[in-house]
Amino acid sequence: MARHRVVLRGGTVLTMDPHLGNLPRGDVLIEDGVIAAVAPDLSVDEAETVDVTGHIVAPGMIDTHRHTWQTQLRALCADWTLADYLFGIRLGVSPAYLAEDVHLGNHLGALDALNSGVTTILDFSHCNNTPEHADAAITGLRDAGIRAVFGYGFFESNPLQPPHFTDHALRLADFRRVADTHFPSRDALLTLGVALTEYGTLPFDTTRAEIAAARERDALIVTHTGCVWSLPSGVREFAAAGLLGPDQVHVHCNTLTDEEWRLLADHGAKLSISVETELNMGMGRPAFAAARRHGIKPTLSCDIVSLNTGDLFTQTRMGLAFQRWADTENLNLAGADPTTVTITAQEALAWTTVNAAEAIGLDHRIGSLTPGKQADIIVTGGPGMSQHPHLDPAGTLVFQTTPADVRHVLVAGRFAKRDGRLTGTDLPALLARADASAETVLGRLADAGRPLPGTPPEGWGLIARMSAELQATPEHQQPGK
Repeated sequence: MARHRVVLRGGTVLTMDPHLGNLPRGDVLIEDGVIAAVAPDLSVDEAETVDVTGHIVAPGMIDTHRHTWQTQLRALCADWTLADYLFGIRLGVSPAYLAEDVHLGNHLGALDALNSGVTTILDFSHCNNTPEHADAAITGLRDAGIRAVFGYGFFESNPLQPPHFTDHALRLADFRRVADTHFPSRDALLTLGVALTEYGTLPFDTTRAEIAAARERDALIVTHTGCVWSLPSGVREFAAAGLLGPDQVHVHCNTLTDEEWRLLADHGAKLSISVETELNMGMGRPAFAAARRHGIKPTLSCDIVSLNTGDLFTQTRMGLAFQRWADTENLNLAGADPTTVTITAQEALAWTTVNAAEAIGLDHRIGSLTPGKQADIIVTGGPGMSQHPHLDPAGTLVFQTTPADVRHVLVAGRFAKRDGRLTGTDLPALLARADASAETVLGRLADAGRPLPGTPPEGWGLIARMSAELQATPEHQQPGK
């Protein structure tokens, strides 16, 4: 059978591979969806040639935590706190979503990611109100053609109708059904994960059961950790119970103590930072400095387009700017000035490429333009004023590039975006459906008399009291038993 070969010719190549380095001008050969060669001037016969002269060729970006189902809620949370998000989205809008809304959110959200050069997402899917919701979420990702880890969420959002899952064991059983039905191979574009219910909101035995279910199926584990200052993070409890491990991505981690950071580092756990969410919702400083102190590699996530942008260029730019400021704040307050930057643009690119690939357990397949890896590639440039000239390619990607500058996006060698346009997609029709879905979902809430965000005066105090009551039980006092 003839091989399908494509060569990207003449671009500035940022490989993110320390052995290959950056090529001021180079070619990338793709054979049957795999990177076959990267060199300054490849001699290639019988291949489709794509001239990318004057463009930047880089690994596809990887988002390590995105609630993709919320795509049609874009900017709803613009002026909300984190408590508003909990009560308004998690306990408000989520119950009003039907399976068809979840499918649309995941389909359009994955396309939104691809359009901006994000070729892989860790989908923290916590709107699984019924088995049909979970199936729809997976199908939405698959229909978009993105690479993704589907993190099956066990969270119960108290649907407007009586809950489908009347017992948590039924949710665990549905996870196993999803694993058996949709994830027969670890080599497919979609792989399996588990999104834990937040620590302290359920009995600890339930948390333990969720982690056990994930590990039975060798599923990646993702969890919100240390993002609410009035609640415990759960890191010590996880460690005492022998539950921490390198198969976990801990999201946010703003509230962690040095002891808790040491526990994460000692167990090889990974970190996802959602810069926009954390700064806008008052969650604390993004944890770049703490991660650096403890040898944990940062990764980035867009989190929620119900608040944030859906592109990682923005997250990288904000994250780098924040940490450069934080690193020099005390120096400035002492009346002095920095003599060098503390993090380079090239280092920041690792947050969404090689670091992220390692965090989600796919560094053997993606994250760098290394021959033998999957051809998940972005090409940026084109006619935009911000793209000319690109004197510092890494700096151009971090500081100058937007989704509009993404010319080509390939996932496993297939063009998901070409010449600035998504392929195989009737985008106007999808956007019209998203507008209608948002109106319908919010209409269901209005009909039910449910205001948004609907945060009670006690706010997090209500959750903190419930969590404290759970922690007073014997199983929380002796989590390792």
